[in-house]
Amino acid sequence: MYALFWLIDTILELYTWVLIASAILSWLIAFNVINTRNRFVYAVGDFLYRITEPVLRPIRRILPNLGGIDISPIVLILLILFLRQLIRNDIAPLVL
Repeated sequence: MYALFWLIDTILELYTWVLIASAILSWLIAFNVINTRNRFVYAVGDFLYRITEPVLRPIRRILPNLGGIDISPIVLILLILFLRQLIRNDIAPLVL
């Protein structure tokens, strides 16, 4: 059972890093630091978009419009951190 909690925690941590990478890449594309006509950059951006957008879209619908600022990745990272702490401190000790 410990291995299952470790796996869930690791997946949540990796998804947090994917969210951070997606946000940074979107900033770099928005400020024309990185050119999306490069095949590798396009492939990485497309992968990050496809893996994060299904989770971020419902959060964006709930959050108010803040103009050009998208805080949905921050909200999702905070939710993931809360879930990780909940699993580590409350659920895992009860099961193990």
